[in-house]
Amino acid sequence: MKYKKRYLYIENVSTENIAKKFGTPTYVYSYNKIKNNISNFKNNFKNLKPLICFSVKSNSNLKILNLIKKFNLGADVVSKGELLRALQANIKPEKIVFSGVGKTVDELEFAVNKKILLINAESENEIIEIEKIAKKKRKKINIGLRLNPDTDAETLKKISTGKKENKFGLTKKKFLELLKKYKASNFINIICLSVHIGSQITSHIPYMNMLKVINKIIQKSKYQFKFIDLGGGMGIQYENNSKKLDYKKYNNLIKSFLKKNNSKIIFEPGRSIVGNAGYLISKITYVKKTKSKNFIILDTAMNDLLRPALYGSKHRIIASKKNNKKILKKHEFVGPICETTDKFLTVPRYQKINQNDIIVICDVGAYGIVLSSNYNLRPRPPEILVNKNSTKIINKRQKLINII
Repeated sequence: MKYKKRYLYIENVSTENIAKKFGTPTYVYSYNKIKNNISNFKNNFKNLKPLICFSVKSNSNLKILNLIKKFNLGADVVSKGELLRALQANIKPEKIVFSGVGKTVDELEFAVNKKILLINAESENEIIEIEKIAKKKRKKINIGLRLNPDTDAETLKKISTGKKENKFGLTKKKFLELLKKYKASNFINIICLSVHIGSQITSHIPYMNMLKVINKIIQKSKYQFKFIDLGGGMGIQYENNSKKLDYKKYNNLIKSFLKKNNSKIIFEPGRSIVGNAGYLISKITYVKKTKSKNFIILDTAMNDLLRPALYGSKHRIIASKKNNKKILKKHEFVGPICETTDKFLTVPRYQKINQNDIIVICDVGAYGIVLSSNYNLRPRPPEILVNKNSTKIINKRQKLINII
């Protein structure tokens, strides 16, 4: 994304033209940014030869998953719906991992029938249900055990998943207990140690602490795992000056870990693949001026992009048409929904903007459209894929008549 003669472009297409052609609000993805993100991820970890399973919960658009398949990635799914979508995108079952703390019996049976790589179990009750299915089908099922390493991911509290107070995974004591109990089972084949400590992680230190815990558990158990699933969580830069995860440091930590543990690594990246490849194009409905600030009221709301309201996250907001007229007054970008939390960003100053101007909310490719809803009976926006000079609708705008 860059400016050309004062106008903002995504690849070679003007955001102004996208707004005119498709309306607002509209989600837009850059094909080449996704491609480059995948290539960058692969190159940074190529010495590990990992299995990379894209986190479908971050973006489940079928055409995006088609790209994922094109670049030989697998899928990490957390529901029957996501598993169906991954299979619909022709992602190979042997490259699919099923995660999640509350899989139903129906979901487990479906995953077993589709012969996916493995199911990451998070409780003894879940293992019992898997064993029942295995006995009924007279087969041995591959599973992973998800460890809760009680590691601080140093991220937003609401997206931390690896501390002891979180609902995810097994305590170290319970992990060892269940491994001992089921390792000789005729119906369960424990092939993986799985862990995922959180999302939007921008330092290698939490991963270092996580790997230390895993290493101690493996040494204590004296068990050989075919796979170590390290999850995802690799953070991106949502703000210009924010930190970014150093892949090289993380790679070196894993290399050191693998000198003691001969296993294949599984990654589950989502945000780091699609996060900064997505944009939400919006129109200014009104500029409401008060003594202390200007409220920039958009046609985009928290039902379209929930992250700021849900997590307090910040996304850069850029004007589609650039000018040099700076307004030294607080600007608060808000939506039209009757909730105080329906706001996106507050900045101390901004360029001069007017009613009907187009603005672009950045880095919404992950956990953007997937968290959207019909709150206030608002239709969901369309999704557009940009590839150099071309634009393609990959999900149509929802029609109000179909909701009503």
